[in-house]
Amino acid sequence: MQERPIISVINLVKKYGNFEAVKGLNFEVYPGEIFGLLGPNGAGKSTTLEIIETLREKTSGKVIVDGFDLDTAPESIKKIIGVQLQASGYYPGLNLTQLIELFAGLYNRNVDPGKLLGLVNLQDKAKAKFKNLSGGQKQRFSVATTLINEPRIIFLDEPTTGLDPQARRSLWDLISAIRNKGTTVILTTHYMDEAEVLCDRVAIIDNGRIIALDSPDKLIDQLVASGFERPKEMKQANLEDVFIQLTGHHLRNGE
Repeated sequence: MQERPIISVINLVKKYGNFEAVKGLNFEVYPGEIFGLLGPNGAGKSTTLEIIETLREKTSGKVIVDGFDLDTAPESIKKIIGVQLQASGYYPGLNLTQLIELFAGLYNRNVDPGKLLGLVNLQDKAKAKFKNLSGGQKQRFSVATTLINEPRIIFLDEPTTGLDPQARRSLWDLISAIRNKGTTVILTTHYMDEAEVLCDRVAIIDNGRIIALDSPDKLIDQLVASGFERPKEMKQANLEDVFIQLTGHHLRNGE
């Protein structure tokens, strides 16, 4: 993947008073890949994302998004990205069709709500209020809203936290489908199995610095080559696979 990066982050620094939350990050994201930002709470992941999303000011460094410089063209960046809102960002009393029409108006876009809901398997919930959705449905709807402005890049911040295994796997399929249509995906997650399945490359951040950056396979191979051995032999499946196989892959009503 040697084409021009769609995102370049160069010596990015963010300070809060004397505290340096982001300490000179450097990384690139390429068009059409799923790129993961991984790290413990407080590592600087969300701060980094919010800077790229134009939601938080940086202290120093450079950010280029699809050729646009964050310093000189933030409005141009806003037009080509989609950002997942947290549940508190929606009017709970509006139904899904009304919410999509509301956001489409903010973007000055003509959107077919039914078609968009169909992309995330929520077409049967078009008249349902957001507050009455299950956790999995809320997360799928939040992903749908990132697609309203037909962005080149979407940002997903811990999209599967709190979901049951079926809803989580369903969201994995949705994220992969979005990427397969050519959209670049940047995501944060605390689930390493999720990052291993979804991400083409990951950057592991700790204490405001990138301590590793590569594909999940290569990072795992490097660890094994260092002499690392798991204390327990890995099987060809895990308990989540058992759960999915026994209860079915399809989402049930209420999910």
